[in-house]
Amino acid sequence: MRKQQIAILTFFTALIATALLYISGSVLADGEDKRVLFLSSYSYGWNTVQIQIEGIKEGIGENITLDYEFMDTKRFPDDESIHRFYTELKYRMERVEPYDVVILGDDAALQFAMKYRDDLFRDIPLVFEGINDTAYAMEVSKDPLITGVLEKLSFEKNIAFARTLYPNATTITAILDDSVTGEAERKSFYQYAANYPEFTFSEINSSRLTTEELRDTLASVEKDTILIYITLTEDASGKNYTSSQSIRLVAQNANVPAFRMVSGGIGEGLLGGNIVSMELSGKIAAAMATAICNGTHPAVFDVEEDAPNIYCIDEAVMRKYNLDLSLIPKDAEIMNHLPTFFEKHREIIFPLIVIFLILIFVIAQLVLRTRKQTVRANLLTRTASEYEKSSTHDFLTGLPNRTKLYDDLSRIIDGNSVCSLFIFDIDNFKGINDTYGHNVGDEVLKEVGNRLLKATDNIFCSYRLAGDEFICILKNNFRNDIDKYARMCLKLFQDDFCLSKNTLTVHISLGIAVYPDDAASVKDLIEHADQAMYSVKKHGKNDYAFYDSIRKQSG
Repeated sequence: MRKQQIAILTFFTALIATALLYISGSVLADGEDKRVLFLSSYSYGWNTVQIQIEGIKEGIGENITLDYEFMDTKRFPDDESIHRFYTELKYRMERVEPYDVVILGDDAALQFAMKYRDDLFRDIPLVFEGINDTAYAMEVSKDPLITGVLEKLSFEKNIAFARTLYPNATTITAILDDSVTGEAERKSFYQYAANYPEFTFSEINSSRLTTEELRDTLASVEKDTILIYITLTEDASGKNYTSSQSIRLVAQNANVPAFRMVSGGIGEGLLGGNIVSMELSGKIAAAMATAICNGTHPAVFDVEEDAPNIYCIDEAVMRKYNLDLSLIPKDAEIMNHLPTFFEKHREIIFPLIVIFLILIFVIAQLVLRTRKQTVRANLLTRTASEYEKSSTHDFLTGLPNRTKLYDDLSRIIDGNSVCSLFIFDIDNFKGINDTYGHNVGDEVLKEVGNRLLKATDNIFCSYRLAGDEFICILKNNFRNDIDKYARMCLKLFQDDFCLSKNTLTVHISLGIAVYPDDAASVKDLIEHADQAMYSVKKHGKNDYAFYDSIRKQSG
């Protein structure tokens, strides 16, 4: 459920970065490996850091060596500790190959990198993520070698959500400390006070309270208070808190639920809210870093100011405080979900529904047939409207790329749905490149993309696989529909391609395989469609063939 919800989010910077990564991926395949350093402000034990690293791993290129360094400023924020870290890092960096890109996690790492840049990171592109101090990040990103992703907490959405749960609230209290992150978020928090004159804005500063005072202060929070947990890493007694310890302290002592605006802690006692997805932030930053390793200049990427936010709510906390579960946003990721009666007894209910439908069919066959047609039409419409908007796309043609293709095919096969796979390439495309040049070849590919995009509908979608190879998915296995769409594909190439300086006649060879009839896996389905395509090429090109037909002929 979590992966599906994150996939629905649209972040254009991630799309562009991943598209650039796809286009330039062959550079890494043929050249030497690149090196990227992730410099974290905190330690690996801090749960948001683990989430960031998971995102970075997802977004980093296959042939890139990824190293990690942890400043651990949650426990050791003083200047002496930071200088010791600098000395040790310098010692290590002098004994390894230079890094091609450095990813900076959170504010302290960015400040550290700028302070020691000439000594440690001269001429190395820097990609930051999870930055709270927006003004500082925008200032340093004027340097063409610096870009990244801001961590913009959505105070407005969280306050709006909190008001639905507590319409009589009069106070908004933030849990903060005097860390670098705390200072940056403190400024942001109080800037919103002017937008909400009906509320009193206040804070619980853990750095100024002893352990006992902190517990007492949390316990004294009034019921009309919207409590927002932002950061708590220390108290005035000299105690340093891990993420889990601080979350447990708040959850056990506060008499009201604590809202949260970043990943981590939800499911462990915090209510949650509209959170910054640290995983997706890391993935976006890694995609930028990979594209830079592949030759894209950092200046191509504007700073991603709109943080990738999602709703994430702990249902157990909602129940603990007797809050109305229907007020949870519909698109929210829900932690500690208590299954409904239907969810618990689905295996029993489903057969009963089937039996009921069969009885209805016997009694009123014609009425049921009409209803089934209506349900099917509604299902197709709903499926089209919910189709993943945020999938990565090929930079040249504008079509979804290989990554999106494999995701969609895997989802279809894992869901035991049916589909038909079309694979084709351009006949004699090498001759076009050799005769007219690669620029004209690119124009041809763009025009193919334009024509396929115009042919896309709610059951038919096209992808660029690689080079001049394209794949289309038809979301059914009806032979009449397959023939119709195959003929349509060939018809797309009847008219000549009127390019900027040339007019060309272009044809394709098309192979078709059907799931589950022809294959049981994504890999086999693509291979079988590919075999059908090459059968067409052997027999004159500019046509289409089914895998089951060539299999029978060979058998």
